[in-house]
Amino acid sequence: MHRTRKAAPGARTARLACCALLATATALVGCERGSSDGADETASGPSGCPDVHTRAQDAVTRAERTDIPWGGPTSGPEAVSGRTIVYVAQTMTNPGVAGAANGVREAARVIGWNVRVIDGGGTPAGIQAAMSEAVALRPSGIVIGGFDPGSTAQQVARANALRIPLIGWHAVPEPGPSRQPDLFTNVTTRVQDVARISAQWIISDSDGRAGVVLITDASIPFARNKSDLIRKELAGCRDVRLLSVENIPIPDASSRTPREISSLLSRFQDRWTHSVAINDLYFADAAPAFRAAGEKGSGPPYNIGAGDGDPSAFQRINSRNYQAATVPEPLSLQGWQIVDEFNRAFSGRPASGYTAPVHIATAGNSKGATTWDPSGYREAYRKIWGK
Repeated sequence: MHRTRKAAPGARTARLACCALLATATALVGCERGSSDGADETASGPSGCPDVHTRAQDAVTRAERTDIPWGGPTSGPEAVSGRTIVYVAQTMTNPGVAGAANGVREAARVIGWNVRVIDGGGTPAGIQAAMSEAVALRPSGIVIGGFDPGSTAQQVARANALRIPLIGWHAVPEPGPSRQPDLFTNVTTRVQDVARISAQWIISDSDGRAGVVLITDASIPFARNKSDLIRKELAGCRDVRLLSVENIPIPDASSRTPREISSLLSRFQDRWTHSVAINDLYFADAAPAFRAAGEKGSGPPYNIGAGDGDPSAFQRINSRNYQAATVPEPLSLQGWQIVDEFNRAFSGRPASGYTAPVHIATAGNSKGATTWDPSGYREAYRKIWGK
């Protein structure tokens, strides 16, 4: 059950009063919200968006459930033998990309296939080189792991010409088959759902009044779309103010995030109550800057990762160490799904059409867990494959 977090009365009131002062600071760099008429409200006063706040609370309560049964496929083709898959990774330093790759490896051992991972290193040149190497190997199938297929258009066209099935993980915005680019399917949660629930958590947690910093990687279309959707959802509550949007490429996160966090703390001080990032890894890199500034690990600002949910994110959440929540991708499940989708492609069958539901992990419901996946998927896929 979600509970609205409360700070000490004096500190919380001061924080909200500072946030309200943004109404008169429309020239402030990074302020992207309108004015508020609730400057004299306290933390116990009414939300500036009561209907939106109520809907957000209900949605968060549903998303925090952990007893989610398997809702994916229970039938499909038996395992095809003797296949080799190449997983091209945007960068294996991205926990989501790496987590999905590990799921592919695990499932491949069960179904009896070989897997090779080629790391693109997070740069356009590195990703293009990795895709070129993958196509040259002429494997049974290629995974586009966390990067825009348009950045490797020539390699994708070559793979299509060779009739090598391509399956994306977070490769395009929508789950399922894609015509342009030509992907057998794309495995991901619905970005709209992830963005919406992340913003709703902030609205619910703050009682509808927050000052928010959004961190994204605009070089990745999937991530840029997610952050745009988060902004749109936050805009539905008039007393939630977007203080700043920080564009930090994931490969640069370890070097740039601490500097940016220090600068943001100096600029916004108590007006900054919540953060949302398109990937949990930013909060690992942010922790030293928060600590150096004397901020408590239990917040504020209260931080939510809008995606991935790698083990280190769960550790930070469970220990209340500069992260309060995450919307975790079921990374292991998605790796198994990728293998099952390839098996369907090799068997001349259509994609499964399955999309995993969204979930919010907090210290109150993760109970020391280091990952999240709906229950029963391994057993379901083993049964389908005859393994």
